[in-house]
Amino acid sequence: MIIVARTARPRPVHCVTEHEHRDRALADAVAEGRFTFGGETRALGLEPDWVDADLPEDEEWRIDWVKFYYGLDLADAFRATGDARYLRAWEKLVASFVLQIPPDHDDSEVTARRILNWIYAWQRLPEVDECVAHALHEHLGQQVRHVRATLSPERNHRTLELYALLIAALALPELGIDPPVEELYENLLADFLPDGVHRERSTHYHCIALRSFVGARENCRRFGVALPAGFDERLTLACAFARDCRRPDGTLPALSDSDTGDYTELLQLAARLLAREELLVSGAGDYPDGGYFVQRTRDRYLIFDCGPLGDGGHGHYDALSVEAWANGEPLVLDPGRFTYAEGEPNLRHWFRGTAAHNTVTVDGFDQTPYARGRSSLPSAVATFLGREDDTLAGEVRSPCYEAVHRRRVTLVEGRYWIVEDELEGERSHRYDLRWHLPPGPVELRPDGVVTDTATITIHGARSVALEDGWISPEYGVKHAAKVVSAIAVGAVARFVTVLEPRT
Repeated sequence: MIIVARTARPRPVHCVTEHEHRDRALADAVAEGRFTFGGETRALGLEPDWVDADLPEDEEWRIDWVKFYYGLDLADAFRATGDARYLRAWEKLVASFVLQIPPDHDDSEVTARRILNWIYAWQRLPEVDECVAHALHEHLGQQVRHVRATLSPERNHRTLELYALLIAALALPELGIDPPVEELYENLLADFLPDGVHRERSTHYHCIALRSFVGARENCRRFGVALPAGFDERLTLACAFARDCRRPDGTLPALSDSDTGDYTELLQLAARLLAREELLVSGAGDYPDGGYFVQRTRDRYLIFDCGPLGDGGHGHYDALSVEAWANGEPLVLDPGRFTYAEGEPNLRHWFRGTAAHNTVTVDGFDQTPYARGRSSLPSAVATFLGREDDTLAGEVRSPCYEAVHRRRVTLVEGRYWIVEDELEGERSHRYDLRWHLPPGPVELRPDGVVTDTATITIHGARSVALEDGWISPEYGVKHAAKVVSAIAVGAVARFVTVLEPRT
């Protein structure tokens, strides 16, 4: 009699994204072969054509699809209900993928995310068919070797890939992968600046990278793996920025290429691991290396962007922009990212451009020349001029025009803001000051607007009008919203905006 050894199951690891994937409606849709990403749905079945399926033009749709995040929702639904259709759906999707897609087909960062999501889901599904488990285990080993051999050189992709290798090493020790703890530490120091802000200067990518490092800290604790001295110190600084940049409702401001996610559970885990209860209470703070400065009182919040363009291709042309909240409601918002697709109309450019932020454009130019993808063109230089009592000040100089923009933001008596914009050039320019409003009704007045949450009064403008805009809380989703546009013409101009909460 031949005895066939059962495929080794993954050892339990901590999943830092499990709480985000308990969507029963999503699990039901996937169990029927329907997938939705970025607001677009495709019915592809449970054994889809992973190579030539009819997919949306935006390549991010396929990237999300093959990362298998939805496997966590299927696993949660199976654990909660015992309904085998969720398990069978996951088995069919994984088995068909393994049959069709070589382990080295996708970029390393996409493969790394799939490795994580397959391990996370598999450890929660105790009854996986043995044939599927065997094929899955073999394919995982090949994918791990692919990632190990093709690591990205830097930034958030490298962090994710190293974290996937760590989880694979801990969950599946028979693969023979050494936990890359020294490399993770090196990337922690390289990713996060001395003040704790991620070098890409995107609130979203800051927290995505931070999530991997907090997950590494917890899983190394569970498995008794020692981390280098200094790991906790830099991790604490990164957590402090994630804490302080948060809006009053716990979500992120969508600065640069960002969504408005909520990372409260991540900070709670970090506070326990690092024995730092102060990570649970958001405050004001200056982050000069990252270029972010936060004003905060009990019911007022403003974040001021006054730093360099982030490394890589995720920076927006948003120097001196602000986002402000009062009484738990937004007064003016950063519109977010919406898309990476650069087809026509190029909404990638719109959301990235200076006019899509709460700052001033000069002669309609972006502060930094727009380029598809990463650019070697010169970029705007923003300089923080200091914090004095309740006032933040900064200036920006652009390679696209000779005028200089200086801004002072003052929180008056902890109640309302006065924003002073001074524009100074050697020749006449058109200066457009814009305020991006949250979706909702707007009443236009000669000197400003009234919304449900704020009265905005602008002095020093030749005219004040409303433009059409959008607010994008997550990739692929945008909501119509109005934009206040105040115009001045001349070599020199001065706008004074009073931003007053209505309650």
